[in-house]
Amino acid sequence: MVSYLRIFFEKNMAKDKTQLLRLLFIDRKIREGMHSGIMANCSSMAAEYEVSAKSILRDIDYLRSQRDAPIAYDARVRGYYYTEENYALPAISLNESDLFAICIAEKALRMHEDTPIYRKLQKVFRKIEDSLPEKVSIHPAWVEDKLSVIPERQTRLEPEVWEAVSAGLSKNRALAISYRKPGGRESTERRVDPYHLVRYQGEWYLIGHCHRRGAIVTFAMSRIETALLLEKRFSVPEDFDHARYSGTQFGIFSGEREILVKVWFSREHAPYVLEREWHPRQTEVRKKDGSVVLGFPARHLYEVKRWVLSWGSGAKALAPKELADSVQKELASALADYGRVTGKVKS
Repeated sequence: MVSYLRIFFEKNMAKDKTQLLRLLFIDRKIREGMHSGIMANCSSMAAEYEVSAKSILRDIDYLRSQRDAPIAYDARVRGYYYTEENYALPAISLNESDLFAICIAEKALRMHEDTPIYRKLQKVFRKIEDSLPEKVSIHPAWVEDKLSVIPERQTRLEPEVWEAVSAGLSKNRALAISYRKPGGRESTERRVDPYHLVRYQGEWYLIGHCHRRGAIVTFAMSRIETALLLEKRFSVPEDFDHARYSGTQFGIFSGEREILVKVWFSREHAPYVLEREWHPRQTEVRKKDGSVVLGFPARHLYEVKRWVLSWGSGAKALAPKELADSVQKELASALADYGRVTGKVKS
């Protein structure tokens, strides 16, 4: 990481003069001076980096006090050097807030233990740990006992499928997949140009152009039984908008037309509805009796119907009519099934 930042520094010296880049610059100039015999000092480094000598001196003091850098000054040659040649500047500087965020992220990572991405992210966390200085004054172990992340139940993914899809996305190469529809026993063979990958409610979804359908289709990753990376390359259409599948609509499925949805919630349910944003463009109409009507645009009603049903008698679909009819039909069917179980309705 240090090497990468040094390359970044060489290309962006005049544009970005953050402290991290200055520290890397000072470290490099001290090492160069030790090898060449022409030691770097505050004046020479300040002139080259185009900052004041006081700024360089403050950075050297910071390296000594906060990063345990063994920097010494040789008055005879008027330059700085390391008393320990094996000293390495730590790649990452973290404060208490940073460490706290990492602890939370590590806990959140455990939600993905059954997915191939978990192993890769674990390696990233190990690299972060290896990059930290040995001397860390903050001990966030208390997070273990006082912060929890309840894992979301999720589907299982085949590592080979994940790797093929990841490669297809990064290299713009088509995939040959074997896909099983919900409830289907047999899979179908598809050729797909992968455009975007999104996680939603415990499932990963692949959005891409299905050559069999001739349209952009959303595939549940857990139902992709096999995936083969093809040599055929493709270009993502300029009008493809991944935001339609990643947070700017209600649910993961998308249709061609936008539908205005309106749902009434009882007074008892209203506080729970109002405390959360369900859609970036939602509207709220509060009634005198304490109930509320929530409105938002949607491009597919399947997930909206499931959501309305999850509120039980505390919610009622008002619009569109096809949503209200679908919810009513579902409730009638469920009531009939319960009636047969309890013996109140003849089968």
